[in-house]
Amino acid sequence: QVQLVESGGGLVQAGGSLRLSCAATGSIFNILRMDWYRQAPGKQRELVAAITSGGNTNYADSVKGRFTISRDNAKNTVYLQMNSLKPEDTAVYYCRVVTYETNYWGQGTQVTVSS
Repeated sequence: QVQLVESGGGLVQAGGSLRLSCAATGSIFNILRMDWYRQAPGKQRELVAAITSGGNTNYADSVKGRFTISRDNAKNTVYLQMNSLKPEDTAVYYCRVVTYETNYWGQGTQVTVSS
């Protein structure tokens, strides 16, 4: 059974940094891309960053230049380095893994940025 185990969330002051990790455990094959989404209270879930199996990346405009997505294919793990955090980055962050057959979601990790 595939599980996505997220870690790295927490409370940080504005201007600070956090690094999120998401490890896919179990039998998972043919990963096409790995994404980070976030959902703030009262708002829709939005795509923050994505990385393909070939290493191509895509970012939401609101995080360009501040966040960096990366992956370790050998470990089936995706990371999100978040720098220069702002209060508006406060949300629950979810990772998603897309394969040829289906997609999987993590349980979410809370990121809170205080002003």
